[in-house]
Amino acid sequence: VATTWWLLAVGAAAIAAGWFYTGGPRPYGYLGLGELFVFVFFGVVATTGTTYVAVETTSATAWIASIGVGCLACALLVINNLRDIPTDAASGKRTLAVRLGDARTRWLYIALIVLAFVVVVVIAFDRWQVIIALAAAGVAIPAVASVRRGARELGLVAVLAQTGRLQLAYGVLFSIGLVSGS
Repeated sequence: VATTWWLLAVGAAAIAAGWFYTGGPRPYGYLGLGELFVFVFFGVVATTGTTYVAVETTSATAWIASIGVGCLACALLVINNLRDIPTDAASGKRTLAVRLGDARTRWLYIALIVLAFVVVVVIAFDRWQVIIALAAAGVAIPAVASVRRGARELGLVAVLAQTGRLQLAYGVLFSIGLVSGS
């Protein structure tokens, strides 16, 4: 069941964004803009769009929650690009990680993880049940610790896997909190 016609345009924009990340004459992922588009399409659009399709409206909670979701989606990209700095730089790919360098990219990763948990606390002021999502910090702590200790190569592959598990745990726990508060 379609809720409105303009969702097709949003879907087409998301597909185009996916394509032009590495495709086309000037892939934006290689210009340092990948994180911006990931935040918008995997965070804001995915979260508020799903909310709209499910309940035919959005809310401040959905918009704020989209920040946390977008941060974790970006964290996946950031950690992947951190691992690839040497090869991306050598091949002329100017990802955000290449532009920032190793040390600042590590701090960006940590900031994204922390901001995702700040979002939980902010929303908990209105819907206290989402505080359960803070339990996902148990998955985040080892990943952040590895990044802070300077993990490289295979160590960053492990952090990438941990970040994927973090995104899953955060999403499931956050959803449980939202549903139980309804």
